[in-house]
Amino acid sequence: MKRTILALRSRQDPLRARAESLVKQAKDQLAVVNAYAAYARRGKLDVARQVRIFTDQARNYTELLARPENRGLIDSNGGAVDPEALRAFERDLRERLRVTRQLMMDSKELFDNQLKIQKLKDTIFQVNEQLTRAKKQGAFASLIAAKSVPKSLHCLTMRLMEERVSHPERYVDGPEPAPELEDPSLFHYAIFSDNVIAASVVVNSAVKHAREPEKHVFHVVTDKMNLGAMKVWFTMRKPEKAHIEVKAVEDYKFLNSSYVPVLKQLESANLQRFYFENKMENATKDATNMKFRNPKYLSMLNHLRFYLPEMYPKLDRILFLDDDVVVQKDLTGLWEIDMDGKVNGAVETCFGSFHRYDKYMNFSHPLIASRFNPKACGWAYGMNFFDLNAWRREKCTEEYHYWQSKNENRSLWKLGTLPPGLITFYKTTKPLDKSWHVLGLGYNPSISLEKIRSAAVIHFNGNMKPWLDLAMNQYREFWTRYVDYDMELVQMCNFGH
Repeated sequence: MKRTILALRSRQDPLRARAESLVKQAKDQLAVVNAYAAYARRGKLDVARQVRIFTDQARNYTELLARPENRGLIDSNGGAVDPEALRAFERDLRERLRVTRQLMMDSKELFDNQLKIQKLKDTIFQVNEQLTRAKKQGAFASLIAAKSVPKSLHCLTMRLMEERVSHPERYVDGPEPAPELEDPSLFHYAIFSDNVIAASVVVNSAVKHAREPEKHVFHVVTDKMNLGAMKVWFTMRKPEKAHIEVKAVEDYKFLNSSYVPVLKQLESANLQRFYFENKMENATKDATNMKFRNPKYLSMLNHLRFYLPEMYPKLDRILFLDDDVVVQKDLTGLWEIDMDGKVNGAVETCFGSFHRYDKYMNFSHPLIASRFNPKACGWAYGMNFFDLNAWRREKCTEEYHYWQSKNENRSLWKLGTLPPGLITFYKTTKPLDKSWHVLGLGYNPSISLEKIRSAAVIHFNGNMKPWLDLAMNQYREFWTRYVDYDMELVQMCNFGH
């Protein structure tokens, strides 16, 4: 019916049909630009400029339709259409339509939801890629920094060696070892380190807090290269009353590649290449085990902890301390603990699903899966109390050799000494109260100072060692208070407080 009426009108006045078509087009376009502006405001999009432009366009269309000369075109009952007014209206409308369509094309990207969602996804993906890359680069840089020897520490070692060369007569070993070194009734400590200042801090802090320092014996073992410097230090700065022994790994003749599986494995060119090739592609391929890509694991010093009964055959018990710990209390209470026939006294580190056996070993290997519980709780190296008689009875060194030889291709566990320790002392470890050993000062910035102050031993495990520039400042003072800054050679090498 409507089409019929329009057809009749068009036959009566062709210009009227043209005018109505143009007016409808103008009104439709006014509705579209108003919708674009409203959508931008409602969506809170960052298109303030587009909102203003479309609002201006809407105003232009409203102004065009409101002109007095165009009223006759809009009013279908307004009589005959003025051809001149119709041409002017069409010209102005086409110009506005051209501008509006161009603006809509330019703004399509901002108002297309699917395109915006995809762009957001692409942006998130790119940011995640950048973050992953930055984390890997940070881990790689941290590893390099952790491996480095600070200039001040290198200087101290050189100065100590210079002192030994200049005055060899002062540093001659006695003909026989002191009887206290083999007296099982005393409190014995094992410290394996190639870091002079770190070893001195462990000894100084333990002696300072010992109630009876004359009953404490420290067995310091280093490598041949640092033996001279270590001996000079502990001769010049011998701890008051306490007894100290300094030896080199090479002094223990039984430690050779025919007896020690790990020594034979350490001769492998592939293993050495793995540790010493510090390339970014290595960090990318094996990011999970980045912390283990450290040449310290090539040093026999790191594996001596598995040979304590043979190194000290006349002792019954011994306390193993890492060189990155600080003693804050008298530790003789450890010798009073009933070990219940267990070999290793250690602080457990598991909580929830973290630090369980399945985090350290390959349970897809049938040999591991058949012998160990994947949910067994892990424990920490750094402060470990060993019952050497129980060790000998349980044949723990033989157990360690068995598993180490099985892991020659690193299929049972990757690297480090904790996994073989967890295996060797499986079901022979006695959990100690957590206050004996607080860990994480070398990587965790969130440990409470109250927890640190109440601990018997604090451990700077991680890459941020207290003698490095990347150490965390809030923890460094707990270590520096035991550095012997009064020693002349330390002052000459610019050790900072």
